[in-house]
Amino acid sequence: MSVIGASEPYILALANQKGGVGKTTTAVNLAGELARRGQQALLVDCDPQGNATSSLGIPKRDLQYSTYEAIMGGVGLDRAIRSTGRARLDIVPANEHLAGAMVELVNAERREWRLADALSQVVGYDWVLLDCPPSLGLLTLNALCAARGVIIPLQCEYLALEGLAQLNRTIDLVRDYLNPRLTIIGVVMTMFDGRTNLAQQVVEEVRRYFPQRMFNTLIPRSVRISEAPSHGQTIAEYDPSSRGALAYGALADEVLRRIDRQAVVR
Repeated sequence: MSVIGASEPYILALANQKGGVGKTTTAVNLAGELARRGQQALLVDCDPQGNATSSLGIPKRDLQYSTYEAIMGGVGLDRAIRSTGRARLDIVPANEHLAGAMVELVNAERREWRLADALSQVVGYDWVLLDCPPSLGLLTLNALCAARGVIIPLQCEYLALEGLAQLNRTIDLVRDYLNPRLTIIGVVMTMFDGRTNLAQQVVEEVRRYFPQRMFNTLIPRSVRISEAPSHGQTIAEYDPSSRGALAYGALADEVLRRIDRQAVVR
């Protein structure tokens, strides 16, 4: 199934200004699951920490070209694309050089649109997934200006709720003033431990806040999910029968259904 039969890829940002919420883990595993479902997927690492890059087993020190060069115009984004060694899954990797872009973009022309301009030349993919840094700075703003949809990974802890309203306001501002087609595809709850009352309460609170946007799939708190990146693997590669692998598979199916539904509405 090709996403809504579009000639251009569906660009999806995974964003949350709070760190440690499972954003990169979700970006990597969702990209892997989409590829496993026959989708051509490109993962763009927009975080100077480069965790998505290393999670797929790509050494950050060996990068000739990266997201930094693509955003700053040093090379076309197509030259920064690398195979992950997996069918239908490529990556634009990142390393610490991308931190320089946060400074250099401040006075740059079209500073909010550098990533969108770079991605405009991308062909041959059904999906482009943007793994944003844990901040609301210019790199995340570039991702939100380039994207059609946003997925918000949210940890099942009380403090994670505090930033949700702020992120929602930021997305509304981007939609109002910069990117009118941007929409929140959904909130995905991560690190869910059904044995605790707190996790259940946080899920219910988010469901009240985003009644139509919360994904049904809950990503469990799992040692296996945490271990997979150290082996340069997705959870489906590392432990395909685990609860985490099954959950990310279910999330990919939900994402595909939601995007197709939106296409029909449009």
